[in-house]
Amino acid sequence: MVGAYVQLLVGGTADRVPLTGDRLVIGQSSTNDLALPFDSTVSRLHAILERLPSGWCVRDLNSRNGTFLNGERVWGERPVRPGDELRVGQTRLVFGLDGPAEQGNETVGADRAPELTRRERDVLLALCAPLASENVFREPASIRRIAAALVVSEAAVKQHLVRLYDKFDLHESDESRRVRLANEAIRRGALSMAEIQEWVRSRPAE
Repeated sequence: MVGAYVQLLVGGTADRVPLTGDRLVIGQSSTNDLALPFDSTVSRLHAILERLPSGWCVRDLNSRNGTFLNGERVWGERPVRPGDELRVGQTRLVFGLDGPAEQGNETVGADRAPELTRRERDVLLALCAPLASENVFREPASIRRIAAALVVSEAAVKQHLVRLYDKFDLHESDESRRVRLANEAIRRGALSMAEIQEWVRSRPAE
């Protein structure tokens, strides 16, 4: 069986925490499998990582400040894959495997990332840039901020977003559609957190 672990990122350090059992309970209390007494924004019993027959998943335990997977708040259970970033309170964890993931468990068909033009990819990177910040409660960039980052008009950004909504099958028009687009882009593998972070680092300081 492939071994799993999380990297605990605190300050400038990254401590490796092996997932030796079928679950890892995370919280501020010292009785948890992974205790985070230094983070006052973490609940006593905050979240749990569990091994299922098809792989690992994360579940929030009704925590005060929520559990986030790649910038998206976790409601219910969510599967985790190598390279996924979890945030509990202000503490970051990156899930990993010691070997290749088991074959045959990847979702295919509608969950594949659509083909993107270079400009559509730039718009997605600018949209998702806030997910690389240290702020716990992160939301994707506004249309104005995307336009400023790419030095284009807001009208042009809106046109690209319309095409991206269509490509990612986000047909319901509401206030959360940009959030869902960012989540889908990461979930389907159109972008990785590493790519977003590299894009942010390459940008001139504001």
